[in-house]
Amino acid sequence: MAEEQKKETSEKEEPKEEKEVKIPEKFKDLVEKVEKMSVLDLAELVKILEKKFGVSAAAPIAAAPAGAAPAAQAEEKTVFNIELTGIGDKKIEVIKVVKEITEKGLKEAKDLVDAAASSPQMIKENVKKEEAEEMKKKIETAGGKVELK
Repeated sequence: MAEEQKKETSEKEEPKEEKEVKIPEKFKDLVEKVEKMSVLDLAELVKILEKKFGVSAAAPIAAAPAGAAPAAQAEEKTVFNIELTGIGDKKIEVIKVVKEITEKGLKEAKDLVDAAASSPQMIKENVKKEEAEEMKKKIETAGGKVELK
């Protein structure tokens, strides 16, 4: 019984024999040269090839199984920047809401809203998701257009 366990353990520790790989004729010479190289030489060769061709030999970190959501989609964004992209017909209402959100004076809020008429303006940065959605709703209710980025 002890011998069987010892035999099983030694079989697991020994590396499995590699399968015979068929090498196309055009690569045989190259493969033979690579087989004769030391590990240090191979590492140096990899670095040279990475620089020459602008690639990386590193394995992809987030290799998701088929059917799984990509890593970027798996993480839900929790902090947003609020950008005013349009002011609509109710400019005064939008100014009031922007003033409230930004805690700026009336003139600064008006200037910000006026600038948003020609190009998008950042209202507030690094806002938590719930707060950002609430601010977006207030501005849209007032007639403005907002993007959360």
